[in-house]
Amino acid sequence: MKPAVLYLCHRIPYPPNKGDKIASYHLLKFLSQHFDVYLGCFIDDKHDQQYRHKVEALCRDVCFITLHPTLARLKGLQALYKGQPITLPYYSHPAMTDWVQRTLNQHPIERALVFSSSMAQYLLNARPSLHKVMHFVDVDSEKWRQYAQKKQGVASYLYQREYRTLAKFEKAICADFAVSCFVTETERQSFAAMVEPALHNKIHTLENGIDSGYFSPNADFSPVTEHPIQHDNYVVFTGAMDYWANVDAVTWFARKVWPKVLQEHPHSKFYIVGSSPSASVRALSRLPGIVVTGRVADVRPYLFHAKAAIAPMQIARGIQNKILEAMAMEKPVLTTPQGMEGLEHYPGNDPAQNNVMGQTLYVAEDPQAVTHWVCEQLARPVRAATQSRQWIEDNFSWDAKLSPVLTYLEAQHV
Repeated sequence: MKPAVLYLCHRIPYPPNKGDKIASYHLLKFLSQHFDVYLGCFIDDKHDQQYRHKVEALCRDVCFITLHPTLARLKGLQALYKGQPITLPYYSHPAMTDWVQRTLNQHPIERALVFSSSMAQYLLNARPSLHKVMHFVDVDSEKWRQYAQKKQGVASYLYQREYRTLAKFEKAICADFAVSCFVTETERQSFAAMVEPALHNKIHTLENGIDSGYFSPNADFSPVTEHPIQHDNYVVFTGAMDYWANVDAVTWFARKVWPKVLQEHPHSKFYIVGSSPSASVRALSRLPGIVVTGRVADVRPYLFHAKAAIAPMQIARGIQNKILEAMAMEKPVLTTPQGMEGLEHYPGNDPAQNNVMGQTLYVAEDPQAVTHWVCEQLARPVRAATQSRQWIEDNFSWDAKLSPVLTYLEAQHV
């Protein structure tokens, strides 16, 4: 019989179609090979209700709680007078509290893994013998600080407040939990600098991988979509399009780069592919050559037919799954220095070494350099970035990346 583990996620870990759910799903899949998993999670997207059975198949028991985003946002306002980060009341639910307590009381669970700081609230008062591991993924408080710098007025104040209150909560979690994990060494070091030295031995990395069998130009997927991508000359951005860092990236590209690209390639297209596009992203579709797809059944055809993938992140924490996916699909990729976290060891990633004609992972933040690279890709036939895929296969196996969690979940580790 396998030992038991409690696993808490702020979103149902399926389908693996956006950053946090990619990591939480593969963690669940990995954990299920070694443990009987008791999973508690929220469902905040009605489209995800259909996948409950996919998750149940990997677990001994599951608690799904439907979260209504509008009501949750109203609950989040309670944080303003409680001195909490807004995400705490947003993800606070008495049914989840009851399920966690009942599960710990009724089953021989000695270890717990929490994915996302907002779910740590359910274990802060758990029995002392429970061995608790926190996977922060990124230093979220730093993300809010970066957002605040991009905003003005009330928005800047609220984001600064979220940064301060969340940073305080993150430190409290680290002090209370046995292990704290981050997705890259950069994130680990950033968080270590925030806490007292006595806690440094608790802070570790738990990196992301990629399913290179699924994200492969040779995988079994339909090349047909509702858009004429087989005939378009285009570059593509993929990601959840209600996530502000993604919104900011495509807006920057659409305003600073795309008009100049159209001067050289007037019939080219810029595809923005991802679920839940915000109003500002939808508005970009009114600009010449920009296509906003919304939710798609499969992102792979859009990568397969693209001349290149772009990830011009202006704000970023942790590793960008969209870059790993594009590289696995053998696409040339453009990103900024902010998007390179976790990819520092890619051969020739130094911007000084960039060769605009041949580089398969091109790093630039100047609009003129980005424009030049994009125009070069659009001017040539589709080319396979085989060296990128080989590097992904060699360095980003999920099993290899997640194996440290087995050590972290053992009480004697700390």
